[in-house]
Amino acid sequence: MSISVTQRLAALRESIPPVSVAEAARRVEAGAWLIDIREADEIAQGTPTAARALGRGFLEMRLESEGVAADDTLLLLCASGSRSLLAAEQLRGLGYTDVHSVDGGFDAWKDAGLAFVTPTLLDGADRARYARQLTLPEVGEAGQTKLRDARVLIVGAGGLGSPAALYLAAAGVGHLAIVDHDVVDRSNLHRQILHRDASVGQPKVRSALATLTALNPSIEVEPIQARVGSDNAAELVAGHDLVVDGSDNFAARYAINDACVAARIALVYGAVERFAGQVGVFPAGGRPCYRCLFASAPPAGSAPTCAEAGVLGVVPGLVGTLQALEAIKQIIGMPQTLSARVLTLDVRSQRWRSLEVPADPCCASCGERA
Repeated sequence: MSISVTQRLAALRESIPPVSVAEAARRVEAGAWLIDIREADEIAQGTPTAARALGRGFLEMRLESEGVAADDTLLLLCASGSRSLLAAEQLRGLGYTDVHSVDGGFDAWKDAGLAFVTPTLLDGADRARYARQLTLPEVGEAGQTKLRDARVLIVGAGGLGSPAALYLAAAGVGHLAIVDHDVVDRSNLHRQILHRDASVGQPKVRSALATLTALNPSIEVEPIQARVGSDNAAELVAGHDLVVDGSDNFAARYAINDACVAARIALVYGAVERFAGQVGVFPAGGRPCYRCLFASAPPAGSAPTCAEAGVLGVVPGLVGTLQALEAIKQIIGMPQTLSARVLTLDVRSQRWRSLEVPADPCCASCGERA
């Protein structure tokens, strides 16, 4: 014989006693997880300050991506306390041992005068544009909002910066600053996919601005026509959350690295030579940083340029795309990144290796006596 929803909820209140909003607030201060499982339009009206707004859909996978352990204390909050009871029952069935519903939900939380915030969420146009990545539990509304609010500096609008910029713009990074001093040459076009034949002779940053705003008019693109060096690197990285280094010379690489270490900004590094490439992430503040990997630049003339050694256009395409991927993972807070590691690839043999980069205590930029 079937029972009504009211009867089922009453039974759940007996088997999984809800906690009051005051008790929930106390447990959150002691380290419990407060999970808001309401829909996005409800969360837009406000959510407890300490809550993780994960929604009900894909909740189980989102808990895993957030790093929630099976024996952690979970407090589920909906509008009034009914949906959270049903969700608590399902999570207990999956092995979460300390799950409770917050009695009265967000309505009771507000009525009790407890702290909450009104988040700025996505509009309908954004939800349509980013629908496929919003579906990913690792991204969701919260991750997409982080992308929208992020400020990323891309150094170089060439072979690496082109694919990185295109994918970051397409993903919805809200502010992209692109710095490059050069103009578009026809020999660039086989690999620098930001530019078109009609752009030959134009500043690369202006060509990049036109391409990226055509791709995603909802983001802000800041073109900076300048040569990067030790005299302006600190000013360039200031105010950004992340830097993607697609530079093609050692002076710029070391200057950007040192500025990122000083400003405690994470750096996504990339480099290519012929059929080989490298991608790595150096965490905010270094330890390790680029100088831990390469303490100093090689002698002038010992490392050939693309013009001298040649490059297959798809190789910087791969590396720049991987840089964009790592930047997105850093912004949305995914736990597994290339932080303190370098991925090397040889496309002739399709050999890919991931190497840990140890921090150098004597590093001139991030070492103990830097």
